[in-house]
Amino acid sequence: MKPSAYRQFLQTHNVILAPMAGVGDVVFRRICEAHGATYAFGEMISAKGLAYNSQKTQELLRVAPGEALVGAQLFGHEPEEMAREAYWVQEHMGAHLGEININMGCPVHKVVKKGDGAAMMKTPDVAADVVSAIVDAVDVPVTVKMRRGYFTDQETAPDLAKRLEAAGACAITIHGRYATQLYRGSADWGCIARVKAAVDIPVIGNGDIVDAASAKEMVAQTGCDAVMIARGAEGNPWIFEQVAAALSGRPIPAKPTAKERIACAREHARMLDADPVLPLSRMRKQASWYVRGLPGAAAARGKFNQCSSVADYNKVFDELMHYVDEESV
Repeated sequence: MKPSAYRQFLQTHNVILAPMAGVGDVVFRRICEAHGATYAFGEMISAKGLAYNSQKTQELLRVAPGEALVGAQLFGHEPEEMAREAYWVQEHMGAHLGEININMGCPVHKVVKKGDGAAMMKTPDVAADVVSAIVDAVDVPVTVKMRRGYFTDQETAPDLAKRLEAAGACAITIHGRYATQLYRGSADWGCIARVKAAVDIPVIGNGDIVDAASAKEMVAQTGCDAVMIARGAEGNPWIFEQVAAALSGRPIPAKPTAKERIACAREHARMLDADPVLPLSRMRKQASWYVRGLPGAAAARGKFNQCSSVADYNKVFDELMHYVDEESV
Protein backbone atom coordinates (compact mmCIF):
# COMPACT_ATOMS: atom_id res chain seq x y z
CA MET A 1 0.00 0.00 0.00
CA LYS A 2 1.35 3.41 -0.97
CA PRO A 3 1.36 6.19 1.63
CA SER A 4 -0.91 8.28 -0.60
CA ALA A 5 -3.59 5.59 -0.31
CA TYR A 6 -3.56 5.40 3.48
CA ARG A 7 -6.39 7.86 4.12
CA GLN A 8 -8.64 5.96 1.72
CA PHE A 9 -7.55 2.68 3.33
CA LEU A 10 -8.73 3.89 6.74
CA GLN A 11 -12.20 4.58 5.39
CA THR A 12 -12.79 0.84 5.11
CA HIS A 13 -10.32 -0.33 7.78
CA ASN A 14 -11.37 1.90 10.65
CA VAL A 15 -11.74 -0.64 13.47
CA ILE A 16 -8.19 -1.63 14.31
CA LEU A 17 -6.58 -4.09 16.71
CA ALA A 18 -3.76 -2.26 18.49
CA PRO A 19 -0.20 -3.60 18.76
CA MET A 20 -0.17 -5.43 22.10
CA ALA A 21 3.04 -6.87 23.50
CA GLY A 22 2.59 -10.45 24.66
CA VAL A 23 -0.95 -10.58 23.27
CA GLY A 24 -1.20 -9.77 19.57
CA ASP A 25 0.16 -13.02 18.13
CA VAL A 26 -1.10 -14.69 14.95
CA VAL A 27 -3.78 -16.68 16.79
CA PHE A 28 -5.19 -13.70 18.65
CA ARG A 29 -5.22 -11.67 15.43
CA ARG A 30 -7.02 -14.40 13.50
CA ILE A 31 -9.73 -14.57 16.16
CA CYS A 32 -10.17 -10.79 16.27
CA GLU A 33 -10.27 -10.59 12.47
CA ALA A 34 -12.87 -13.37 12.37
CA HIS A 35 -14.98 -11.24 14.72
CA GLY A 36 -14.80 -8.01 12.75
CA ALA A 37 -11.39 -6.38 13.19
CA THR A 38 -10.81 -4.72 9.83
CA TYR A 39 -7.05 -4.35 10.34
CA ALA A 40 -4.63 -5.65 12.94
CA PHE A 41 -1.14 -5.03 14.26
CA GLY A 42 1.27 -7.63 15.45
CA GLU A 43 3.16 -7.27 18.70
CA MET A 44 5.53 -4.38 19.38
CA ILE A 45 8.96 -5.19 17.91
CA SER A 46 12.39 -4.08 19.09
CA ALA A 47 14.54 -2.61 16.32
CA LYS A 48 17.54 -3.56 18.44
CA GLY A 49 16.32 -7.15 18.57
CA LEU A 50 16.07 -7.23 14.80
CA ALA A 51 19.54 -5.72 14.50
CA TYR A 52 20.89 -8.55 16.66
CA ASN A 53 19.12 -11.06 14.37
CA SER A 54 16.99 -12.34 17.24
CA GLN A 55 14.84 -15.23 16.03
CA LYS A 56 12.37 -14.56 18.81
CA THR A 57 11.96 -10.98 17.63
CA GLN A 58 11.65 -12.02 13.98
CA GLU A 59 8.94 -14.50 14.93
CA LEU A 60 6.75 -11.56 15.95
CA LEU A 61 6.51 -10.65 12.27
CA ARG A 62 4.93 -13.94 11.23
CA VAL A 63 1.72 -13.58 9.22
CA ALA A 64 -1.18 -15.99 9.66
CA PRO A 65 -2.59 -17.89 6.67
CA GLY A 66 -5.26 -15.74 5.07
CA GLU A 67 -4.07 -12.45 6.56
CA ALA A 68 -3.85 -9.81 3.85
CA LEU A 69 -2.25 -6.84 5.60
CA VAL A 70 -0.65 -6.62 9.03
CA GLY A 71 0.72 -3.50 10.67
CA ALA A 72 4.23 -3.72 12.13
CA GLN A 73 5.17 -1.53 15.08
CA LEU A 74 8.83 -0.84 15.85
CA PHE A 75 10.36 0.70 18.94
CA GLY A 76 13.79 2.25 19.25
CA HIS A 77 15.28 5.73 19.04
CA GLU A 78 18.29 5.60 16.75
CA PRO A 79 17.30 6.94 13.31
CA GLU A 80 19.76 4.92 11.23
CA GLU A 81 19.04 1.67 13.03
CA MET A 82 15.28 2.22 12.94
CA ALA A 83 15.41 2.96 9.20
CA ARG A 84 17.59 -0.05 8.47
CA GLU A 85 15.36 -2.44 10.40
CA ALA A 86 12.17 -0.92 8.98
CA TYR A 87 13.53 -1.66 5.51
CA TRP A 88 14.33 -5.23 6.60
CA VAL A 89 10.75 -5.64 7.88
CA GLN A 90 9.43 -4.41 4.55
CA GLU A 91 11.57 -6.92 2.65
CA HIS A 92 10.70 -9.73 5.07
CA MET A 93 6.92 -9.22 5.10
CA GLY A 94 6.56 -8.14 1.49
CA ALA A 95 3.01 -7.56 0.30
CA HIS A 96 1.62 -8.48 3.74
CA LEU A 97 3.04 -5.33 5.37
CA GLY A 98 0.40 -2.65 5.80
CA GLU A 99 2.59 0.00 7.44
CA ILE A 100 5.51 0.73 9.71
CA ASN A 101 4.25 2.26 12.95
CA ILE A 102 6.73 3.90 15.32
CA ASN A 103 6.02 3.37 18.99
CA MET A 104 6.24 6.64 20.90
CA GLY A 105 3.69 5.67 23.51
CA CYS A 106 4.83 2.62 25.49
CA PRO A 107 5.22 3.78 29.11
CA VAL A 108 6.86 0.62 30.51
CA HIS A 109 10.01 1.38 32.49
CA LYS A 110 12.29 -1.09 30.71
CA VAL A 111 11.39 0.59 27.41
CA VAL A 112 11.48 4.27 28.37
CA LYS A 113 14.70 4.00 30.39
CA LYS A 114 16.53 3.38 27.10
CA GLY A 115 14.97 6.41 25.44
CA ASP A 116 12.44 4.33 23.50
CA GLY A 117 8.65 4.27 23.47
CA ALA A 118 7.01 7.21 25.23
CA ALA A 119 10.43 8.62 26.15
CA MET A 120 10.71 9.83 22.55
CA MET A 121 8.06 12.42 23.35
CA LYS A 122 10.72 14.09 25.49
CA THR A 123 13.08 14.35 22.51
CA PRO A 124 11.00 15.76 19.63
CA ASP A 125 14.05 16.38 17.44
CA VAL A 126 15.00 12.71 17.68
CA ALA A 127 11.39 11.66 17.11
CA ALA A 128 11.20 13.71 13.92
CA ASP A 129 14.57 12.37 12.74
CA VAL A 130 13.38 8.78 13.25
CA VAL A 131 10.22 9.41 11.22
CA SER A 132 12.15 11.11 8.44
CA ALA A 133 14.75 8.33 8.26
CA ILE A 134 12.13 5.58 8.04
CA VAL A 135 10.09 7.48 5.46
CA ASP A 136 13.20 7.66 3.29
CA ALA A 137 13.90 3.93 3.77
CA VAL A 138 10.55 2.28 3.01
CA ASP A 139 7.75 2.46 0.47
CA VAL A 140 4.84 1.70 2.83
CA PRO A 141 3.00 4.22 5.04
CA VAL A 142 4.93 5.37 8.11
CA THR A 143 2.74 6.19 11.10
CA VAL A 144 3.23 7.01 14.78
CA LYS A 145 1.46 5.93 17.95
CA MET A 146 1.98 8.21 20.93
CA ARG A 147 0.39 9.48 24.12
CA ARG A 148 -0.98 12.80 25.27
CA GLY A 149 2.46 13.67 26.58
CA TYR A 150 5.15 12.18 28.78
CA PHE A 151 4.75 14.11 32.05
CA THR A 152 1.36 14.55 33.68
CA ASP A 153 -0.24 17.91 32.88
CA GLN A 154 2.24 18.61 30.07
CA GLU A 155 0.30 17.95 26.88
CA THR A 156 2.76 17.89 24.00
CA ALA A 157 0.93 15.66 21.54
CA PRO A 158 -0.55 18.38 19.26
CA ASP A 159 2.78 20.14 18.73
CA LEU A 160 4.68 16.88 18.31
CA ALA A 161 2.07 15.61 15.85
CA LYS A 162 2.69 18.67 13.66
CA ARG A 163 6.43 18.04 13.69
CA LEU A 164 5.97 14.39 12.80
CA GLU A 165 3.57 15.28 10.01
CA ALA A 166 6.22 17.61 8.59
CA ALA A 167 8.76 14.77 8.87
CA GLY A 168 6.58 12.56 6.69
CA ALA A 169 4.25 10.62 8.99
CA CYS A 170 1.01 9.86 7.18
CA ALA A 171 -1.13 9.20 10.29
CA ILE A 172 -1.01 9.63 14.06
CA THR A 173 -2.60 7.40 16.69
CA ILE A 174 -3.23 9.13 20.01
CA HIS A 175 -3.74 7.38 23.35
CA GLY A 176 -5.29 9.96 25.65
CA ARG A 177 -3.17 9.32 28.75
CA TYR A 178 0.17 10.71 29.80
CA ALA A 179 3.03 8.21 29.94
CA THR A 180 3.41 8.76 33.68
CA GLN A 181 -0.21 7.68 34.15
CA LEU A 182 0.59 4.24 32.73
CA TYR A 183 -2.94 2.82 32.44
CA ARG A 184 -4.38 4.55 35.49
CA GLY A 185 -7.18 7.08 35.39
CA SER A 186 -9.13 7.89 32.26
CA ALA A 187 -8.02 8.68 28.73
CA ASP A 188 -8.63 12.30 27.74
CA TRP A 189 -10.36 12.19 24.38
CA GLY A 190 -10.14 15.97 24.15
CA CYS A 191 -6.46 15.52 23.34
CA ILE A 192 -7.41 13.39 20.34
CA ALA A 193 -9.61 16.25 19.10
CA ARG A 194 -6.79 18.76 19.61
CA VAL A 195 -4.37 16.61 17.61
CA LYS A 196 -7.00 16.20 14.91
CA ALA A 197 -7.30 20.00 14.70
CA ALA A 198 -3.52 20.44 14.60
CA VAL A 199 -2.72 18.21 11.61
CA ASP A 200 -4.04 17.43 8.15
CA ILE A 201 -3.13 13.72 8.18
CA PRO A 202 -5.54 11.09 9.58
CA VAL A 203 -5.80 10.69 13.34
CA ILE A 204 -6.69 7.41 15.01
CA GLY A 205 -8.21 7.45 18.49
CA ASN A 206 -7.12 5.03 21.21
CA GLY A 207 -7.83 4.61 24.90
CA ASP A 208 -10.87 3.46 26.92
CA ILE A 209 -12.82 1.96 24.03
CA VAL A 210 -14.66 -0.79 25.86
CA ASP A 211 -17.78 -1.26 23.75
CA ALA A 212 -19.67 0.02 20.72
CA ALA A 213 -21.08 3.02 22.58
CA SER A 214 -17.68 4.28 23.74
CA ALA A 215 -16.22 3.94 20.23
CA LYS A 216 -19.11 5.86 18.73
CA GLU A 217 -18.79 8.55 21.38
CA MET A 218 -15.05 8.91 20.79
CA VAL A 219 -15.60 9.50 17.09
CA ALA A 220 -18.39 11.99 17.82
CA GLN A 221 -16.26 13.92 20.33
CA THR A 222 -13.00 13.94 18.42
CA GLY A 223 -13.70 13.54 14.72
CA CYS A 224 -11.00 10.88 14.55
CA ASP A 225 -10.69 8.93 11.32
CA ALA A 226 -10.54 5.47 12.90
CA VAL A 227 -10.46 3.78 16.29
CA MET A 228 -7.84 1.46 17.70
CA ILE A 229 -8.84 -1.08 20.35
CA ALA A 230 -6.42 -2.66 22.81
CA ARG A 231 -7.45 -3.90 26.28
CA GLY A 232 -11.13 -3.81 25.30
CA ALA A 233 -10.46 -6.79 23.04
CA GLU A 234 -8.94 -8.99 25.74
CA GLY A 235 -11.29 -11.95 26.03
CA ASN A 236 -13.77 -9.99 23.92
CA PRO A 237 -13.09 -10.23 20.16
CA TRP A 238 -16.78 -9.51 19.59
CA ILE A 239 -16.08 -5.85 20.34
CA PHE A 240 -14.86 -5.38 16.77
CA GLU A 241 -18.08 -6.40 15.05
CA GLN A 242 -20.05 -4.36 17.59
CA VAL A 243 -17.94 -1.23 17.03
CA ALA A 244 -17.97 -1.66 13.25
CA ALA A 245 -21.75 -1.86 13.31
CA ALA A 246 -22.06 1.21 15.53
CA LEU A 247 -19.77 3.32 13.36
CA SER A 248 -21.61 2.35 10.17
CA GLY A 249 -25.08 2.89 11.65
CA ARG A 250 -26.04 -0.79 11.49
CA PRO A 251 -27.78 -2.68 14.32
CA ILE A 252 -25.27 -3.69 16.96
CA PRO A 253 -24.92 -7.48 17.38
CA ALA A 254 -25.87 -8.90 20.75
CA LYS A 255 -23.15 -9.48 23.31
CA PRO A 256 -21.92 -13.08 23.38
CA THR A 257 -23.54 -15.52 25.77
CA ALA A 258 -21.49 -17.30 28.41
CA LYS A 259 -21.57 -20.44 26.27
CA GLU A 260 -20.29 -18.52 23.25
CA ARG A 261 -17.46 -17.05 25.30
CA ILE A 262 -16.39 -20.47 26.56
CA ALA A 263 -16.67 -21.96 23.06
CA CYS A 264 -14.39 -19.23 21.70
CA ALA A 265 -11.91 -19.85 24.51
CA ARG A 266 -11.82 -23.54 23.64
CA GLU A 267 -11.12 -22.69 20.01
CA HIS A 268 -8.40 -20.24 21.03
CA ALA A 269 -6.68 -22.97 23.04
CA ARG A 270 -6.98 -25.42 20.15
CA MET A 271 -5.47 -22.91 17.71
CA LEU A 272 -2.57 -22.10 20.03
CA ASP A 273 -1.85 -25.79 20.50
CA ALA A 274 -1.84 -26.33 16.73
CA ASP A 275 0.52 -23.41 16.09
CA PRO A 276 4.06 -24.59 15.29
CA VAL A 277 5.75 -21.86 17.32
CA LEU A 278 3.54 -20.28 19.98
CA PRO A 279 3.49 -21.85 23.46
CA LEU A 280 0.17 -23.03 24.85
CA SER A 281 1.08 -21.24 28.09
CA ARG A 282 -0.10 -18.02 26.39
CA MET A 283 -3.62 -19.36 26.90
CA ARG A 284 -3.47 -18.87 30.66
CA LYS A 285 -4.14 -15.15 30.58
CA GLN A 286 -6.38 -15.44 27.52
CA ALA A 287 -8.58 -18.01 29.27
CA SER A 288 -8.90 -15.78 32.33
CA TRP A 289 -10.00 -12.89 30.11
CA TYR A 290 -12.63 -14.96 28.30
CA VAL A 291 -14.33 -16.11 31.51
CA ARG A 292 -14.05 -12.83 33.42
CA GLY A 293 -17.27 -12.17 35.31
CA LEU A 294 -18.72 -15.65 34.83
CA PRO A 295 -19.78 -17.74 37.81
CA GLY A 296 -16.83 -19.82 38.96
CA ALA A 297 -14.30 -17.60 37.16
CA ALA A 298 -12.26 -16.80 40.28
CA ALA A 299 -11.58 -20.47 40.99
CA ALA A 300 -10.95 -21.14 37.31
CA ARG A 301 -8.15 -18.57 37.11
CA GLY A 302 -6.04 -20.52 39.57
CA LYS A 303 -6.65 -23.73 37.66
CA PHE A 304 -5.70 -22.16 34.33
CA ASN A 305 -2.24 -21.47 35.73
CA GLN A 306 -1.76 -25.22 36.17
CA CYS A 307 -2.93 -26.17 32.68
CA SER A 308 -0.37 -27.67 30.30
CA SER A 309 -2.58 -29.21 27.60
CA VAL A 310 -5.77 -28.46 25.69
CA ALA A 311 -7.42 -31.27 27.65
CA ASP A 312 -6.52 -29.49 30.89
CA TYR A 313 -8.14 -26.27 29.67
CA ASN A 314 -11.23 -28.09 28.45
CA LYS A 315 -11.65 -29.72 31.84
CA VAL A 316 -11.77 -26.29 33.49
CA PHE A 317 -14.11 -24.99 30.79
CA ASP A 318 -16.36 -28.01 31.39
CA GLU A 319 -16.52 -27.11 35.07
CA LEU A 320 -17.46 -23.55 34.17
CA MET A 321 -20.16 -24.82 31.84
CA HIS A 322 -21.66 -26.63 34.82
CA TYR A 323 -22.06 -23.27 36.59
CA VAL A 324 -23.43 -21.68 33.44
CA ASP A 325 -25.98 -24.47 32.89
CA GLU A 326 -27.10 -24.21 36.52
CA GLU A 327 -27.76 -20.47 36.13
CA SER A 328 -29.71 -21.16 32.93
CA VAL A 329 -32.16 -23.50 34.69
